[in-house]
Parts: sequence; C-alpha cells; structure tokens
Amino acid sequence: MSDDVVRDLARRAGIAVEWQDYAGQAHVVSPPVLRRVLAALGLPADTSREMSGSRRLLTKRSGWADLPPLVTAVAGRPTRLDVGASEAQPAELVLENGDIRQIALLPARGRLRIPAIAEAGYHRLRVEDREIVLAVSPARCRSIEDVVPDARLWGIAAQLYGLRHRGDVGIGDLAGAADLARAAGAKGADAIALSPMHALYAADPSRFGPYSPSSRVFMNPLHAAPELVFGPTGASDSPAPNGLIDWTAASGAKYALLRKSFDSFLDGGDWNGPLGADFARYRADQGQLLYEHACFEALQAARMPQREWRGWPVDLRDPRGAAVSFFAAAHPDEILYHQFLQWISDRSLAAAQLASRQAGMRIGLIADLTVGMDPNGSHTWSRQSDTLLGLTIGAPPDLLNPRGQNWGLTGFSPRAMEENGFAPFLTTLRAAMRHTGGIRVDHAMGLARLWLIPEGASAADGAYLNFPVGDLLRLLALESVRHNVVVIGEDLGTVPEGFHDMLEQSGIHGMRVLWFERDAQTGFVPPRGWGSTDVAMTSTHDLPTVAGWWKGSDIDVRHKCGRLGEGVEPDTVRKEREADRPHLWNAFVREHLGEGPVPAPDDTDRVVDAAVRFIAKTEVPLSLIPLEDLLGQVEQPNLPGTVTEHPNWRRRLPLPADEVLADEAVARRIDSVAAERPRQ
Repeated sequence: MSDDVVRDLARRAGIAVEWQDYAGQAHVVSPPVLRRVLAALGLPADTSREMSGSRRLLTKRSGWADLPPLVTAVAGRPTRLDVGASEAQPAELVLENGDIRQIALLPARGRLRIPAIAEAGYHRLRVEDREIVLAVSPARCRSIEDVVPDARLWGIAAQLYGLRHRGDVGIGDLAGAADLARAAGAKGADAIALSPMHALYAADPSRFGPYSPSSRVFMNPLHAAPELVFGPTGASDSPAPNGLIDWTAASGAKYALLRKSFDSFLDGGDWNGPLGADFARYRADQGQLLYEHACFEALQAARMPQREWRGWPVDLRDPRGAAVSFFAAAHPDEILYHQFLQWISDRSLAAAQLASRQAGMRIGLIADLTVGMDPNGSHTWSRQSDTLLGLTIGAPPDLLNPRGQNWGLTGFSPRAMEENGFAPFLTTLRAAMRHTGGIRVDHAMGLARLWLIPEGASAADGAYLNFPVGDLLRLLALESVRHNVVVIGEDLGTVPEGFHDMLEQSGIHGMRVLWFERDAQTGFVPPRGWGSTDVAMTSTHDLPTVAGWWKGSDIDVRHKCGRLGEGVEPDTVRKEREADRPHLWNAFVREHLGEGPVPAPDDTDRVVDAAVRFIAKTEVPLSLIPLEDLLGQVEQPNLPGTVTEHPNWRRRLPLPADEVLADEAVARRIDSVAAERPRQ
C-alpha cells in the first residue's frame, strides 16, 4: 500500500498532510503519524482491507438516510442539504415552540435547499421517514455591545484557587469569588474572569493544574463553598506557607469539610426539605453523565494508586458494564456523595454569579473553558467513543518552543461529534454557560483545527486535524444567545489564516495583550490602535506580570527552568529587554501616563500604574486587568512547559478577597481604571 494512498485518505478525513511552520517552511507529515491519527478517528489504514473500509466510511452519499442527525443553519438564510435532487421536496418543520409548518425544499445546484427560517432554535425537519434536528442560530454570539451598547467596560482576571476568605481552609473558592465580585462591583467593575473550574480528581490532589481537567462538564468541588448553600460552616483559616497552596493538606481539609456537610445534609432536615428536593432535581437533570462521573470518582479512589483508568481491569473500563454497576450498587453512599459534591459546586457558582449581578455587574463571572481534557479522566472513561484517545493536543515547533508543545490533553473527535448531533460539544458548552455571564474559550483555534500528537511521539511529530468550524461557531452563537453569555476566544499564537475575521463575524471577542501589541514605528501600539472588538489585558496567566517583565525576573525564571529556548543565551534576552523598556515607557509618556526618564528595573510601581491605565485607555469594549498586576506582583501564575520546576497554580493572595481592593496600591490602580472607563 503506497504512502500516496494513505495521504489521500488522510486528506479526505480532514487531516492536513502538509503544514507550514512559524518561519514559512513547509513540512510533510509522515505516513505512520497519519495512520495513528486516522485510527483515532475510527478510520484504520494499516492494511488494504482496513483502507477499503475506511474509504467507504468517508464516501459521501446524498440520500436522506445519509444526513447527520443535526444540521446547522443561520436565521434568515437558506441552507443547503447534502441531498441530491432535481425537483422540489415537501417537508414538515416542527419549531421548537411546537408550531408546525409545511415547507418546500427546492433544488439548487444539484442539492436541496431549506428556505430561510427566521426563528433561532433547535427545530425538527421531517422529510419522508426521516427526521433531523435543524439548529438555526443567530448570526452572531451575544456580544459585550449587546450587553451595554457603546460601553467601555472593565473587569478583573483572577486565579480562583488563589482567592482568600475567612474559613476557606487553604484553597480559594466561590465564596471568595463572590467577595471579590461585591468589592469590584462597588468600584464599577462589570466582570470577574476566573481560572477554570472544571472537575479534577478528588482522590488525587497532586493533579491540581486547572487546564488539565478530568471533565469539562462537571466542577472541581474544592471550589465549592458550603456556606453559600447552607450558611456559615465554622471552618477555620488555613495559612499558606510562603504564600503557596499546599494542595495535599488543603484538599484533605476541604474534603473533610465537604464530607461533614454531606453527612449533616443526610442526617438533618435538609434532605427532606427544599434543598433535598433541589438536589433530587439536579441529579435528574444531569442524568447518566453525573452518575457516571460519580462512579468514576468513587472507582478511582478505590483503585488508587493505580490512578489511570486504562490500567484498570478490563471489566472496569466499561462504564456501562456489569462490574461498574455492581461496584455502584455496593457503594451507594459514595456515589451519592460525589453527586452531592457536584450539586453543591453548581449551586455555589450560581450564588457567586448572583452576588456579582447584585453588585451591579452587567456581565459578572466569566468562566474559562479549557481546550481539552485529561485522557485518563472521567469524560474519556464515560464517553470513550466521543474522544480522540491515543492522541494528545499541543502545538508544532515555533520560535519559543523549537521542539513543539504537548499539553497532554485529548479532545472530541470531529467525526463522533457529527455522528452524535454535536451532543458532546453542546453538553460542554451548556455546562460552561450554566451560571455565568461569559466564557473564555481557551485556544479558540481548536474550533477550526488542532495539532494532534500520537501518544509516545514527540510534539513535532503531529498533524493538524480540521474541525467543522462553521457548525461549531453556529452552535456557539445559539447557546450564547440562549444563555445570555458573551464569548471571548483566546486567539494568541499560531492562528489559521482568516480565523480572526471568522471570530469577529461570529461575535466572538478576541484577546489583545500588551506584550504582543508591538509597532515597528513606535515600539508599542498606542491604545487607540488596539481595535474596537477585542478584550484588552496587560498579561495572562501564562505570561510575565508587568512588574516581572519590567524587572526582567521572568528571564531569570525561564533560564533557571530551561525555558528560554534552545541555544538562547540569557544575556541576549536581557539585552533585548533593556532595549524594550524605553519603548514601553515612551508609549506611556505619549499617553501622559508617565513622565521623566525611564525608571530603573527595580522601580516597578510607576510602570505598573501606567500599564494598567494604558490598557484602560483602549477603545475595546472590555479591559480585563489581572489581579497580579493590580497588586504589582512579580511572579506569574504559571510558567508553560514546567511541572515541578516552578510553583505553578499555587500562589495565594496576600489579603482576603473582600479586602484586597482596599490595598493602597490596588485602590489607586482601580480608581484610575474606573476614571478611564466609568460605568454608564
């Protein structure tokens, strides 16, 4: 079997057999890599027989029986179906509200066309003996402009685990988020963007990275706040040594508190009262997925330290098999406990969002939706056919990462999504939007394509897989409008051609970060040049803080951890930074945000003041200021590419969340932002 045959099959499956790197150099994906990606898509290609079968699966047919269960459309625009026809076809359209219309599907260029439908929603199209879902979306997502026309809003970006409040036992939770929202709302803020709240592993506190979730449908109970549901708990504070979270100790304390709440809930009057009824409704609403997530959590605790489910006995790898049912029947209280943890997490988020809106915020909490999930997590165990098991998501080699990046995550199979009516995608979106005013889609380019690496291969030995971006954007718009949620797409890094325009046309706000807004003439782009549709930030969790960048401490940290880049000398980078400082300061001076000579590297206060106000002066609809920059902190929350070399995801706030904005330096910076972007 020739390599050309494999490449042809890969192209038909949406795999890019060639790609260009950051320098414009062309690369060809090797046939072994193509076969691994094809296999993960359910298209084996190791033998001639497998190749023939996979080719048949990809052969497009044009009959009603061959249509997918869900087809997307845009309100007010006709839609073509992949059904061959030369004459009109009568059909019945059942709108989501129950109304029934008789319509005619007309031929157009050899295919049938559905006439324009004005009403957005999930409708049903019936033709002959076939019924499909017709998902009609608005033209655009709900935007910040829709929330407040012509507004220039501002908000704060915070690491949820780092927030402090009295009785949090060592890990930031949604009570701290509610405290921060009340304080920020009183100052005129309209949004609080939080780090991911997805479920991790209750039995394994060593896996605390928020961007490597076990499930994106469920939440991390460590962020639950029992006091938001049941009232004061009487828990004591747990000071963080050196300002860092001890995840093992703090997790143990938090789960002990949650277990106590569970026992009291069962033994007290709540079980038979309104809260008990609410818990029952939640379990019914979340259904089989919640039950299977609870089974996974209980099973993993029982199987520790053999924590990866693909290493469990074969019969326990089947979530709907007899062995798992037997285990659940033998441990009903444990299953109920893990369902309780999700309920209390869900209700904590709802309470925190309510607090933000009561504080006057027009958006409120913005949740972070990660690009994928851990291949050894709850979602991949319970929905194995939905995912690209055997492949991990990353990035090809670039200037900063010459060996490429492997994020150790997997994602949804585009073929499985289409075959299942996009149910996995929709379930994930709805979970993220359930109790929030906005979502940030991490690595938004994944809506169009992902760099996928066969497990065990180097990050450079991957391939791009295309996704049905048109369908995904329409569904995102439909869910955004239904949930009244704004959407921010993290579009930093290697971006497919035309992708920024695609986001803008879909009403998705891109991200603009100070460090990347460079200008050949002036050094840094002035605020009026930042555009008018994106979200502006001084920095992100993966990048240096303003104080850290100005001091150059990020260079020292990256050098110490071996993350400067292959063959890059630290002195070279330091000299580049010495040349960049005057450019940034001059940009501030031109905006009358600073005066006098360039401050010394250790003189960070004036620089942070100017940078925060610089971002506020942009014309974008929302400026998000990281809490680390409001505090003038030097260390960034995460250093990409490191695990234990740097204290990632461990830093705690120096003050409780309800007091931090009253700190003298923070208050000064908040006041400057509010003056530039007053609430209207």
